[in-house]
Amino acid sequence: MKRIVCETYDEMSQIGAYVFSEQIWRKPDSVLGFATGGTPAGMYRCLVKMYNDGLVDFSKVTTFNLDEYYPMSKSSSHSYDYFMWDNLFSKINVRRESVYLPNGGAADPEKACDDYERLLESRGGLDIQLLGIGNNGHIAFNEPADELRVRTYVAELTADTIEANSRFFESAADVPRRALTMGMGSIMSARRILMLIAGEKKAPAVKAMFSGRITPKFPASLLQLHPDAVVILDKDAASML
Repeated sequence: MKRIVCETYDEMSQIGAYVFSEQIWRKPDSVLGFATGGTPAGMYRCLVKMYNDGLVDFSKVTTFNLDEYYPMSKSSSHSYDYFMWDNLFSKINVRRESVYLPNGGAADPEKACDDYERLLESRGGLDIQLLGIGNNGHIAFNEPADELRVRTYVAELTADTIEANSRFFESAADVPRRALTMGMGSIMSARRILMLIAGEKKAPAVKAMFSGRITPKFPASLLQLHPDAVVILDKDAASML
């Protein structure tokens, strides 16, 4: 697992955008894995600028997102579907029919997870997956546990994650208690992984991830087993290394 430490959040975002653009330059029909949250928003702004400058073409790519709250309507401003279209998809030339997110409005969430996994496999898997990290080491909604799930599944959110995500809602009581998420096997099957981490609050998690120990109680530690994983951090996130 490689790491790149940047002076600023903006520099981290620019390098992340370059990595994704380079993937598309090499393989125009790449299958791209995206993530939501505050950290990747800067990278998405950089990708939009590169598209507007004529430097990257998204017309042949297919995209998958890591997760979605459940239950959650696509039209809700709290949905990850809304986030992705607001921050990236509506501003580039990606085809709508090539954009996939877990169905947070499904009547049968378990079936929706199975369908999503089959769809991902039918597209040949992920060429590159963007990740963030939670303060407790979670990736997507794969929370610390004695055992981790392999494929896409319905996850129960922990109290810590509900509290952390409450900043995007009116209150913690409004945060959904479940989510549809790729499992660690689906994530680790990506041919390349790029993780972005920013801010001093993430420094303890970064230290634990690079400790050399692997445990399901800190899901991000599994990235040490991936053959092509790169972690890009700002200097605040890297302050305890």
